[in-house]
Amino acid sequence: MARDEDLKQNWQKVQQKLSDQFAEGDVLELDAIIYLIGVQELGQLHRRFKKDQKLDLMHIAICRLLEPYGYYEFDYVDEEGWPHYKIIEQLPNLKAGEQAVMMKEAIVQYFLEKEYID
Repeated sequence: MARDEDLKQNWQKVQQKLSDQFAEGDVLELDAIIYLIGVQELGQLHRRFKKDQKLDLMHIAICRLLEPYGYYEFDYVDEEGWPHYKIIEQLPNLKAGEQAVMMKEAIVQYFLEKEYID
């Protein structure tokens, strides 16, 4: 139970800090946080993205977040600066709630590594 409580507290820290920084206090949901991680990983922070590029950014984020779990591996950066990953292991079939928990764990770990939260 302590692990679940730690995740909940750390998730709230991430969510609150990002919401304050990027959403003027509105609470950012999981998808918005994944998008922000994609922008961070791309490193092109001050540009506008088209709809399909926003989906690509979310894909980059998911690959980066799940890389430590052994599902993806960084492959290369293309000529436009976009990172590409290759699939190492297929993701398990998870229910929606289980997927959300897995992503929240990965996001919390990401921001702990980046020392955005402690």
